[in-house]
Amino acid sequence: MTQLTKKSLVIFAALGLTMVACKDDDSNSNNTQSINEQIDFSSHSSVPPLVKPMPGFDNLQISSLISSPDQLAQSPGFKYGPQPDGGGLMQDPDSDGYIMITNHEIIQSVSRVYLDKTFKPVKGEYIVDAVGGMTRLCSATLATPEVHGFGPMFLTAGESGQESMVHGIDPLGLASERSRNDRTLPALGKASMENAVPLPKQAFPGKTVILIGEDQLYTTSHISAGQLLMYMSNSLGDLTNGKLYALKRTNNNQVEMEMQPGSTYDVSFVEIPNAKNISGAEINTLVNSLGAIRFSRVEDVDYRKGTAANNREIYFTATGQASSNQPVAGYTMWGRVYRLRMSENNPLAGTLEVVAEGDSTPGTGLINPDNITVTENFVYIQEDGDSYYTAAQHDSYIWQYNINSRALKPWLTMKHDRDVPSWNSTYNTTGETRYGSWEYGAMEDISDLIGVPGTFIINLHPHTWQKPEFQNADGSGTTTNKEGGQTVVIRNVER
Repeated sequence: MTQLTKKSLVIFAALGLTMVACKDDDSNSNNTQSINEQIDFSSHSSVPPLVKPMPGFDNLQISSLISSPDQLAQSPGFKYGPQPDGGGLMQDPDSDGYIMITNHEIIQSVSRVYLDKTFKPVKGEYIVDAVGGMTRLCSATLATPEVHGFGPMFLTAGESGQESMVHGIDPLGLASERSRNDRTLPALGKASMENAVPLPKQAFPGKTVILIGEDQLYTTSHISAGQLLMYMSNSLGDLTNGKLYALKRTNNNQVEMEMQPGSTYDVSFVEIPNAKNISGAEINTLVNSLGAIRFSRVEDVDYRKGTAANNREIYFTATGQASSNQPVAGYTMWGRVYRLRMSENNPLAGTLEVVAEGDSTPGTGLINPDNITVTENFVYIQEDGDSYYTAAQHDSYIWQYNINSRALKPWLTMKHDRDVPSWNSTYNTTGETRYGSWEYGAMEDISDLIGVPGTFIINLHPHTWQKPEFQNADGSGTTTNKEGGQTVVIRNVER
């Protein structure tokens, strides 16, 4: 979510850019944008891209940036770990290149990869290992002073049960401190969290507003299910003295499936008293008694880009749950995407609606949306289909939702070649044949930062690609996972 900074503009001025006329997303007028010709979009990884475009999006250009087997010139012992999930990209303040920060969910770690000015990875290291991460680390947000009013700080959320917390990681911190476990942010609460997303400073001037998704399904021991939480402070950049809130309907109806597509519902955020100092178990009891909406697994959250009004338009996923391949009463099974419009004058008030869902098209439409990326005009919805519902009829997609027309189209899919023996021997060593065995991590718009419009990076979790040499990527010696991971670059993405 990093945007072009003043420093970036200085760097771009020295890079030898070409000025071209491009069509603006919102009008038919031409405006001038800079194209950074020094970026090399050839595949820098030894492994080809593990995704491909869906029909109708054949103009997408895809290259592989980095994969687990790759050796980087300046750190040949570095392993790009499994399950690359939340991430962020920034200018390297000490060179003319870039720094990519990435969660590796299952090994509870965060890597830092240095890229040169051509966008080629040259060095890697870990700034958080499994000892310092403590819990699975899923989605994340790189907060910057230019956009969010504080940072740089990599906000990465723990997702290993209700006592997990958000970590605030210095993206430029020492790799020798990767085992530190004192970087959590108690004021942001405790929950099985997927992401913590600070809104841009222009959304609510003078305030810090952070939206947090709780990836929790309903069980008899966890009746509050998942929440959309919000941390708010009346001081910009304050991550210690604010209050924590949970989203509720103003009529106190907590049932997710009693909100139907095509309708809009009044909502508000209700304070969770003393959240900084109580346990996750206590928070879960409180939010239910406060009447918070009980969603089935709120995973990723993102805001619409552009104006301050756009930034107050929030999209989030409810991944869904099932029992013996049947719906659980009151909860989405196949998943939903919600839009929250926050009031300009009161961050605690707004409206909520369902903008996409899979329950009406079981197995053929949307399946278990997980990560989400929002631009000015589109929402990109990344599936995690490894619930392995028997009715599922396709592998994990990324869907493109057009905010203006409401059209929902499959945009990208995993590149499975299950009928090819050589593919299976390399990328399907577990022998899994069901749809949905691979999933997506973060998808990030890097266009402005690198100076090439329509350019994104996407992290991939090819779970069935396993090799002994991929094990212990973070060097902590505490994890046994041996999956591979990959990050790809995609161009010509509509924004």
